[in-house]
Amino acid sequence: MEERLQKYLANNGIAARRKCEEYILEGKVKVNDIVVNQLGYKIDPEKDVVKYNDKIVEKTEKKVYILLNKPIDYVTTVKDQFDRNTVLDLVKVKEKIVPVGRLDMYTSGALLLSNDGEFINKLTHPSFEIEKTYNATVKGVITLDDIEKLKAGVEIDNNGEKYLTKKAKAKILKIDEEKNISRIQIIIHEGKNHEIRKMCEAIRKKVLALHRSKIGNLTVKNMEIGKWRYLNSKEISSFYTNLIK
Repeated sequence: MEERLQKYLANNGIAARRKCEEYILEGKVKVNDIVVNQLGYKIDPEKDVVKYNDKIVEKTEKKVYILLNKPIDYVTTVKDQFDRNTVLDLVKVKEKIVPVGRLDMYTSGALLLSNDGEFINKLTHPSFEIEKTYNATVKGVITLDDIEKLKAGVEIDNNGEKYLTKKAKAKILKIDEEKNISRIQIIIHEGKNHEIRKMCEAIRKKVLALHRSKIGNLTVKNMEIGKWRYLNSKEISSFYTNLIK
């Protein structure tokens, strides 16, 4: 059965599908030793030999789904050009897995990794609106008015353009007037770059620490920082049920 080239790459642990499309356009992918740099190209996985950066992309049979409680100072990439620690230094498995979405270097918490390209593509697509729960420690005393602004949507910079964030869920977790800090919880289903930090900046609050405690119903509450586990079949089925809707 024929399969689109970018899907084959994603399904076999090279990267998320959109990143694989970039690799194809950059001429990094060959089929039967011929460079293919057009999207939509189809291959026969049983007959064609696919290479990425001149290395054969082997077909992966076993699909794995992993939840990591990411520490700060780790980047969510397969390989880092600046030789920084990556999340794959923490998760050692034989399968070629990639991070599902992103979590910036200075944010800790829940991160999924997988080699299931279809799962990754859907989970990272904004149309599926998977909720992510963040706990932020901010400088200053948060007010109910601040919380209402976060709920309604605030204007942030998104790649040089002004963007109004979608409605969010938000609440105050703790206020320490003596230390002049507050802890708040924000739940969003978007994935704009540094969105939570920018949302807090929009209400004049600087984020001192940021932790993603949940993705959908998956929580890292009882997991040590830096530890990981496989998702069980019930958790995987639950995600797929939500993604199909």
